[in-house]
Amino acid sequence: MSQVESPQPQDVAKPLSQSAAFLVLTINDGEDATRTARSVVASTDDLVKNVRIRSAENFFSCNVGIGHRVWDRLTGKPAPKELKPFAEIKGAKHTAVATPGDLLFHLRADNLGLIVEFERMLLEAFGTSVSAVDDVAGFRYFDTRDLLEFVDGTANASGPDAEHDTIVGAEDPAYAGGSYVVTQKYLHDLGDWRSQSTEAQEAIIGRTKFDNVELPDAGDDQQKAHKTLCTIEDEDGEHDILRDNMPFAIPGKGEYGTYFIGYSRHLWVIEKMLERMFVGAPPPLHDRILDFSTAVTGSTFFVPSRQFITDLET
Repeated sequence: MSQVESPQPQDVAKPLSQSAAFLVLTINDGEDATRTARSVVASTDDLVKNVRIRSAENFFSCNVGIGHRVWDRLTGKPAPKELKPFAEIKGAKHTAVATPGDLLFHLRADNLGLIVEFERMLLEAFGTSVSAVDDVAGFRYFDTRDLLEFVDGTANASGPDAEHDTIVGAEDPAYAGGSYVVTQKYLHDLGDWRSQSTEAQEAIIGRTKFDNVELPDAGDDQQKAHKTLCTIEDEDGEHDILRDNMPFAIPGKGEYGTYFIGYSRHLWVIEKMLERMFVGAPPPLHDRILDFSTAVTGSTFFVPSRQFITDLET
């Protein structure tokens, strides 16, 4: 008996790129808007090919995520087991806000021009069926650092573990090959951050600034560093996610930030991570990075397999 192959995932575990964009859309009301949006989403691979063929020497990829609000309307199928809207997390001092988002296009390239061209063609195809609620272009900053000047993504799943930790399997066979993804846009107060000593910054992050060496964990009832609060462990061991965060900036507006995007096989892992950051572990000892970085968006999506996306039109 031949073995049934698992559905091919989208480009979730691709290597980090030099440029990226995060386009978040809502689908407008009405059957015509739904029909158009479904057709465009289903033909995403064709749009990707149209861009790639014009610059074959450059890397370009696109992941499409679908939000809970439009899942049934767009697909006509039951939602993946863990998919639900992003829920606001309110701590004693900081809040992880929830913002609208029906479709996510996570674009990666080594040439920002490819991203701009793809978005132009994509939005032209959608026409009046969608509204853009966020569009952020990111760039790779030196040796994969964020604008707080620390290396970002050190704890990423890698190698064979990356697919195991990010791609849904037999636990939800109808959506095997898919991945849950959470996005948040953070704005940094760089003036306040840079007024802190290097030692204070390192204590907040939990790693040394220059060479990215991990610092010892704090005690159970003490203030924990960012790297500790973002480490999720239980009786089954440590649960990793894949981050493809990107710095972004509009210097003329004094706007500097990090766009967080986390892929996971289980949505609850990212939810637990954010709860520990914003509420504290133990409460109310929140992640002190939030005293310098404010979350201004928050959305959850499911990135189905390639075949699922293509079959939306059938």
